[in-house]
Amino acid sequence: MAIPDTGLQLQSTIRSNGTLELKLADVPVVAPGDDEVLVRIEAAPINPSDMGLLFGGADMSRAEAGGSKASPVITAPVPEQMMSAMQARLDAALPVGNEGGGIVVAAGSGDAAQALLGKTVGVLGGATYSQYRTLKTDQCLALHEGTTPRQGAACFVNPLTALGMVETMRMEGHSALVHTAAASNLGQMLQKICLADGVALVNIVRKAEQEKILRDIGATHVCNSSLESFAEDLTAALADTGATIAFDATGGGTLASQILSAMEAAAARTGAGYSRYGSTIHKQVYIYGGLDRSPTQLIRNYGMAWGIGGWLLTPFLIKIGTEAADKLKQRVADEISTTFASHYAKEVSLAEALSLEALSVYGRQATGEKYLINPNLGL
Repeated sequence: MAIPDTGLQLQSTIRSNGTLELKLADVPVVAPGDDEVLVRIEAAPINPSDMGLLFGGADMSRAEAGGSKASPVITAPVPEQMMSAMQARLDAALPVGNEGGGIVVAAGSGDAAQALLGKTVGVLGGATYSQYRTLKTDQCLALHEGTTPRQGAACFVNPLTALGMVETMRMEGHSALVHTAAASNLGQMLQKICLADGVALVNIVRKAEQEKILRDIGATHVCNSSLESFAEDLTAALADTGATIAFDATGGGTLASQILSAMEAAAARTGAGYSRYGSTIHKQVYIYGGLDRSPTQLIRNYGMAWGIGGWLLTPFLIKIGTEAADKLKQRVADEISTTFASHYAKEVSLAEALSLEALSVYGRQATGEKYLINPNLGL
């Protein structure tokens, strides 16, 4: 196909006057170099990690719509206390979207690029809320014949994060794990991985309907944090599984501390001798998300053998190396319609993604309300 001169792209700008601006821009389409391909993006999920860049700390409850139906503009105020964290991006129009799926419509002269021509691929590399993306071949995952861009749109962030959690557990000498916000797309993937790999998993949810989602796919241990019995339920599940590492998507509040406390209580229940320094079993919580933006609170009643830190996918992939990372990616491609299937509440165009109605839904980051952007929808 002839390479178009320009394509639409969703951009986010924090103005120096303390205003967020979201709009569509016509940007040049770059012809691929030798080891590059041009992908027509047909599906890109709105992940929590995308919303941090998209909204930039703005108060979206005060968002206002402008522009036209075909070229909408959303503005919202950024609280003064958030502006100091925005200094590095002031007045810069930043493209949004970490990953997506599409068709390779042009390729460079290199063998790896030519091998992808005409293929459906998952892509990782930013700016995927764009009609076209020029990418290095190693930023693409070739999907099996018959796989659609929609199926492959979320083949990097959630699947590799879920696989990375299990690999981190193994690398650090743990035998079972805990996951919060567990009924999400990522959480369901993690549960399926653990069932297939024989790994015990303790899921933490907030609602009865979320518990049912996990039970229906085979989860054994599901603890509802909204119940009065949560602390006891969690301790019992940890004693049963021996889980001593947790991955927390909420980040704020006391949940990480509650998990560490329950791990300590479970250790005492399973026969660890008394010590004024607590159990000698190391307990680890990794925070990998920020669904709760309040401060992380630690109530130290779990001895001295514990740790809390951050976990991100990219540093993990760098740590394990290219060969190991490629094996994980191949598993994703092989199981894209089963273990790593994603579910979306709605598919929208670029313009529709910038409606106040859509923003009010996917901005809640609620289970079952994940949106998918198709930059070429209706075109």
